[in-house]
Amino acid sequence: MSVPVIAFFNNKGGVGKTSLVYHIAWMMSELGLRVLAADLDPQCNLTTAFLEEEQLESLWLEDKREASIFGAIRPIKEGEGDVVRPMLWRIKERLHLIPGDMELSRFEDDLSETWPKCLEGDGRAFRVTSAFWRVLQLGTKECGADVVLVDLGPNLGAINRSAIIASDYLVIPLGPDLYSLQGLHNLGPTLNDWRVAWEKRLKENKNKKLILPPGHMKPLGYIVMQHSERLNRPVKSYDKWVERMPGSYRKFILGQASAEDVEVSKDPHCFVLLKHYRSLMPMAQEARKPIFHLKPADGAMGSHMYAVHSAYQDFEKLSHEIAKRAGIFISYPD
Repeated sequence: MSVPVIAFFNNKGGVGKTSLVYHIAWMMSELGLRVLAADLDPQCNLTTAFLEEEQLESLWLEDKREASIFGAIRPIKEGEGDVVRPMLWRIKERLHLIPGDMELSRFEDDLSETWPKCLEGDGRAFRVTSAFWRVLQLGTKECGADVVLVDLGPNLGAINRSAIIASDYLVIPLGPDLYSLQGLHNLGPTLNDWRVAWEKRLKENKNKKLILPPGHMKPLGYIVMQHSERLNRPVKSYDKWVERMPGSYRKFILGQASAEDVEVSKDPHCFVLLKHYRSLMPMAQEARKPIFHLKPADGAMGSHMYAVHSAYQDFEKLSHEIAKRAGIFISYPD
């Protein structure tokens, strides 16, 4: 039985997606889940959030890429075998990371080339296309993970297609702007195309011993990221974009009739309108910890500590809801 994979994805960049994955991974591990975070973005922002500079130098500059996602898929890319079990980086007791690697971009051509060959029943094509899913599942066995959280780059290329096929669920972060809405217009039809295309390919798999991802890629909902507030209300210039999100999400992601009269704060598909924590974010990055772990020694004093407490509550509630919608049971640790 496979471990559920949740991908955080929007083909529009700059919406705080990586920070979201980072904080939810930390929070879910605090709530008692064993979490495997995987960086499948060649830009490697999630990896740089988790690892110290010395660790990054060891990983990349000293060419120890067997300890990255590229190391796990390198044998199949170079025609020397199949994927291998990834080397995990232990962040804390219940949180592990499969680091990203800029070399992963070299895998794009392989994925593009083998995609049509799956329709011909080509065995290697199926192994290449399913490489990410199989590496992730091997990683879960290594650390006993209950859930895999995947960070992806903002594009609709072959790497992300393979990563999305490897995902059971999708969470879509949105910024309160025109570009995020346009991203929904592009993303919805593309996801449907990928889902249908993978279903066709699964029927052509002649090697029944090769376990492949089912390609559910079920949308769990969306998160409105980084909205500024005045008197606890979003800045007015953002309102018109936020108001269109419930209808656009239904129409383009779910293929349902639009619901323009639904307020985003009451939309069951919206997880939360997540605050922009402004000065806390660079403070957390400097301290190399999530914002809800900041202490006075890190510079979080006075009103900052109220914001730290608020952030903990926000991410705790959000993590619970994501797990609930994905059917993952949370039992607080002793």
